Amino acid sequence: MDVQLLEKLRIREVIENWAVWRDAGDWNRFRTVWSPEGEMMATWMQGPAEDFIQASIEAWNKGVSILHFLGGSSIDVAADRAVAQTKMTITQRADVEGVSCDIICTGRFYDFMEKQNGEWKVVLRQPIYEADRIQTVKPGKAPDLDPALLEEFPAGYRHLAYAQSRIGYSVKTDMPGLTGPAVEDLYDRGFRWLKGN
Repeated sequence: MDVQLLEKLRIREVIENWAVWRDAGDWNRFRTVWSPEGEMMATWMQGPAEDFIQASIEAWNKGVSILHFLGGSSIDVAADRAVAQTKMTITQRADVEGVSCDIICTGRFYDFMEKQNGEWKVVLRQPIYEADRIQTVKPGKAPDLDPALLEEFPAGYRHLAYAQSRIGYSVKTDMPGLTGPAVEDLYDRGFRWLKGN
């Protein structure tokens, strides 16, 4: 098998393990996908991977339901570094203004990967939030959203941020979207990462 293809398959396995183990609450295995200096940038939490794991455990224990589904990947490998972009959806079930809803956000995981001691690890995961929507779990009743609060959040994750803010999270409001300076800066960082900078 082509060496480059084999490395891409190994990276994809790490990406898939991230989603499966995180959503299953398999925290010890979930820890193994991260570099020791790994960082996670999510709407509701940004910081070291271990802090993200602890925050995820606390949310899990409170009944917060956030699930991930993966699509195709595009992976660029340069020696022991890689950048992987993987299509994904984030689905969060939450009570929104008294109505049980699913918030579905579509985007990409943009991962800075590094091969450490022979294994690929996530050094940084920065989601790109492209579009989202909200739908009720039981048809017939829509939540009465506060339009002023909704407008505080970027279009790519507006409903997700709304729901997360309503359950007590401080949501980051400048995450990369489909277009704009934030995502262009991210692409530039990825290019420099592959060059070893």
